[in-house]
Amino acid sequence: MMWQTTRFSIDLSTPKVMGILNMTPDSFSDGGLHNNVRSAMARAEQMLKDGAHILDVGGESTRPGAPVISLEQELARVVPVLRELLKLGVPVSIDTYKCGVMQTALDLGVDIVNDIWALRQPGALELVASYSHCGMCLMHMHRDPQTMQVQPMDGDVLPEVIEFLQSRCLALTDLGVSPNRVILDPGVGFGKTVPQNFSLLARQSEILTLGYPLLAGWSRKSALGRVIDAEGHSAEPLERIAASVSAAVLAVDRGAQVVRVHDVKETAQAISVWQAVKAASF
Repeated sequence: MMWQTTRFSIDLSTPKVMGILNMTPDSFSDGGLHNNVRSAMARAEQMLKDGAHILDVGGESTRPGAPVISLEQELARVVPVLRELLKLGVPVSIDTYKCGVMQTALDLGVDIVNDIWALRQPGALELVASYSHCGMCLMHMHRDPQTMQVQPMDGDVLPEVIEFLQSRCLALTDLGVSPNRVILDPGVGFGKTVPQNFSLLARQSEILTLGYPLLAGWSRKSALGRVIDAEGHSAEPLERIAASVSAAVLAVDRGAQVVRVHDVKETAQAISVWQAVKAASF
């Protein structure tokens, strides 16, 4: 299976690690750590050495309750680093839902649009479809970042997640977009309860029946913090690394082709062990 993007056709026959590069002061785990070009590039180069295959750049936090920032603020954060990252010769993804950021990034040559809104903002679907080769990641989100955890989903979330993702894929194919440009993300932590999040992993095979590759974004999520804290609270993000790696490997073992992570080295090493076990099983 290949994922067609602007400059690269990414081979998904083996798992790919997408390294997270947040150009934000307020992201839930690493806000403010890489908020200038020099530190961002140092982080990007380290992630590539550690085993990242794709770099995902975001300029606005989408943690629960995060404030919305202006188009101008987001562009100021991401454009300078995107220009430099595009020189590294690896796939670069922009994590945004704003049409203005998408267009600017794609005009620069960015490979992938990673949108938590699944191209539901006005004009986004048509804009991305008009770029003939860019890749895209469509995510399921309940409500919006400001309210998604105030009123999370009810009951069994799998049917609704699957129906939503299928409808977004159909909207793209109706515009002539080739399915090999699309990857899906069930949206762990975006409007789901802790048990519902884990149901997305336990029943991941049901999402794969849509026929599209899957991205799993478990890295340092609060659901992991809840299950590893013996006192029933939530372990802090930096205390969730081992749990994040475990979830990433479980997702890969259940068919995810891409894992989006903060902790690239640890995840890449764990996937290497998984691959060695798989190879020895035949």
